[in-house]
Amino acid sequence: MPNTLILNANGKPLSLNPLSAVHWHISVKLMFLQKAKPLEYHTDWNIHSPSMTIQVPSIMILNKYYRQEQEPKFTRGNIHLRDLFSCQYCGCEVDKSSATLDHVIPRSKGGPSAWNNIVTACSPCNVQKGSKKLRPAKEPYKPHYYELENKRRRFPIVISDPNWNNYLNWPEKLIKIA
Repeated sequence: MPNTLILNANGKPLSLNPLSAVHWHISVKLMFLQKAKPLEYHTDWNIHSPSMTIQVPSIMILNKYYRQEQEPKFTRGNIHLRDLFSCQYCGCEVDKSSATLDHVIPRSKGGPSAWNNIVTACSPCNVQKGSKKLRPAKEPYKPHYYELENKRRRFPIVISDPNWNNYLNWPEKLIKIA
């Protein structure tokens, strides 16, 4: 589980999908390299060496603004997020483990693996469709980075520290603390 939330120089998380959180040893390294400043520390967690004791940062802010990519990565998770984890043929909700990807124009008929040709489908619809050409309810498209970020806020998130939500502004009912 990541232990430190990394914020951009403007005070917002570098990313929500996935959450810009790193393992504690990376946050200590960023602190010593003076690339980021700690904003908050874990209250009950220190690391020790023979000559010093260091508090582990819970939230850090980068010293320089990191410009984020506006192009979302073409990944399984981002396709499911674009389609809000619902089958694009029958409309049923699918969970992350049972969601499948379907090529609207099948690969056997020359369909590419691209944003505008892949949709989320439930297993029964995917099997039933097979290699036939069938139009989904919504035409697939390439989403904008911020569209995916806004859609991500509709789903639960697991965080290490309750103080993280002061910077994430996630709906309280969707937060799980690990």
